[in-house]
Amino acid sequence: MSELPTDLAHRLRSHGQEHVLLGWEQLSSIEQSDLVQQLSGIDLTQLEQLYTQREETFTLPGADRISPMPVEGPESIDASMIAQGEAALRAGQVAALIVAGGQGSRLGFEHPKGMFPVGPISNATLFQIHAEKVLAISRRYGRPMPLLIMTSPATHAETIDYFEKEQFFGLPKEQVQFFQQGTMPALNVQTGRLLLERRGVIFNSPNGHGGTLTALNETGLLNDLKNHGIRQIFYFQVDNPLVRIGDPALLGLHIARLAEVSVKVIDKNDPNEKMGVFALVDGKLAIIEYIDMPAQLNELLGKDGKLVYRAANPAIHLFDVEFLERVTRGPSSLPFHVAKKRVPCLDASGNPIDPLEPNALKFEMFIFDALPMAKRWVALRSTRREEFAPLKNGEGADSPKTVKQGLLDLASDWLNECGIKVKVPVEISPLFALDATELKAKLPTNFNPTNETYLK
Repeated sequence: MSELPTDLAHRLRSHGQEHVLLGWEQLSSIEQSDLVQQLSGIDLTQLEQLYTQREETFTLPGADRISPMPVEGPESIDASMIAQGEAALRAGQVAALIVAGGQGSRLGFEHPKGMFPVGPISNATLFQIHAEKVLAISRRYGRPMPLLIMTSPATHAETIDYFEKEQFFGLPKEQVQFFQQGTMPALNVQTGRLLLERRGVIFNSPNGHGGTLTALNETGLLNDLKNHGIRQIFYFQVDNPLVRIGDPALLGLHIARLAEVSVKVIDKNDPNEKMGVFALVDGKLAIIEYIDMPAQLNELLGKDGKLVYRAANPAIHLFDVEFLERVTRGPSSLPFHVAKKRVPCLDASGNPIDPLEPNALKFEMFIFDALPMAKRWVALRSTRREEFAPLKNGEGADSPKTVKQGLLDLASDWLNECGIKVKVPVEISPLFALDATELKAKLPTNFNPTNETYLK
């Protein structure tokens, strides 16, 4: 049996959390050691403060504080900006960050969502498509683009095993770095005490998408990237295979405007579409969730007949490393939001319970809270057909069917730009072409497939 460290025992007593030692004597020495390790990583003072502030809410902005966000279109991008973006890629100043902590449960797929096959002809997975884009970019610009993959405790081991099995899709192993999103313990709503998932195991949950940014700092990755000359991190979600990773246009605009944060936006389809919208709140960059947008603004039309607040968020962002240092450290770091949830756990006697009402407080950080901290920012409009076909649902909108069609549509658009109209499905591997210009340079002039074709 292991001895409980004296300082830990004192901390638990002083914060009223001794109950987590329930059944200590019955735990194996390994389980005791694991519990000590869990508890040693918990900031009990911070949790106590969060519990004290649990009734404080983040005030939603009133309509008088909200104004439309300026968005630049492709016409704002000139040749010099493209050149600046490409120079940053050639200098090895850009890393790609995939947010990949979720499983495909809504798809009936009990594995990391990145392992879901979406290639309409190739059956390539989301991870494969993204990794091949990074490999193609690295080859085009002659410098390895670091690929950062944020996982969660639920997906970490399986994601690493998958990449190793697939030999990192041609990328050098050292070019790919995995790191886990942070977690936060949940607290009992009534008492503020830690919840036990089972004896010897504290209940933890992911600390929100803002935890992606703080995890970069906490794992030391941010320092490492900076020391290796990385200046920008291109952030996107694993479920969108159309994203143009390291887009030179966005990079060039970002650099030319001396921006700390840059974002891609797409137009909302209708006022009721469940997408967050970019806007200015008190003159600062912000994302307002669709449920929080004042109704009178949500449906407001401009003189052109379009929604005034239509700059929807496809979760494609570009962050300066120095900006991320500022928002993940010290007094200006991201705040926690609190939510009441139902959490199966042990009761005071050590019996498992599955409550009917919310019994727990969960704490999350939102990436949205980082955006208003940017002193300089820029937004670039894109389109769904070019860059947004997310995989969310098993059927209907944003399903495997629509994602596969999105990949086929993009290939068809590129072929049309090359002056080629095809009547059969064509899929284009990132290793064959990253854009229509590269495709035109590689295709034979008599290209006219009669059967479905995968260009790789």
